[in-house]
Amino acid sequence: MKQLVRHLLKAWHARQAANTLRDLESRLRTPATRLAIPFIFRGAGFFKSIKPMQSQAEFGELYARITAMQPRRIIEIGTCHGGTLYLWCQAAHPKATIISLDLPAGEFGGGYPACRADFYRSFAALGQSLHLIRADSHSPDTVRQITPLLGDGKADFLFIDGDHTYEGVKRDFELYSPLVAKGGWIALHDILPRANEPRIEVWRFWQELKQQRPIAYEWADATPDGRAIGIGVVQVED
Repeated sequence: MKQLVRHLLKAWHARQAANTLRDLESRLRTPATRLAIPFIFRGAGFFKSIKPMQSQAEFGELYARITAMQPRRIIEIGTCHGGTLYLWCQAAHPKATIISLDLPAGEFGGGYPACRADFYRSFAALGQSLHLIRADSHSPDTVRQITPLLGDGKADFLFIDGDHTYEGVKRDFELYSPLVAKGGWIALHDILPRANEPRIEVWRFWQELKQQRPIAYEWADATPDGRAIGIGVVQVED
């Protein structure tokens, strides 16, 4: 009986979450205003939040540029609470393919329970194709699983926000950057050193990458009470 009650409660919370999202969208109709939605959304149970782990000021800069780009193919590494995935769906072309990859367990994984998958699928517009992959991004098998989903082209945008160790982010870049088209963008989150989080070493790889490739953009939250974590973008040249 308890299991049935929990199942029914999850289903009810999922419906309420989808309804809340649609209500917010009815009031915030443009991609620019919808930047706020993941930060103000409030649900319940397993669906209580989709708030991104990024600084809104930093992420807003990137989101505005991706919205202007209207990419047709997006790969995200690190679904987590789903907030960035929601915004990629808003920024992408109406007929885009969006692929979001998340590790089911582990220190930098386990971002969402399986029951949230249908809710995440509701983020996509009617003409968009959204694929949720729960697997290890460092496995070549995962790359082979993702590649056919891109169809006859490559990704226009890759967002890397998964394993934050030096070796982990380097591995993600090496495996997935070949899936990005010439002229496409690759963005990395957490590019600034954080003394309180020594396990996060994206900044080390970012410093190396800056010496090897042209930098398209680099942002850090400069507001007085901001949360400066940093987002960096490189552009694929070949």
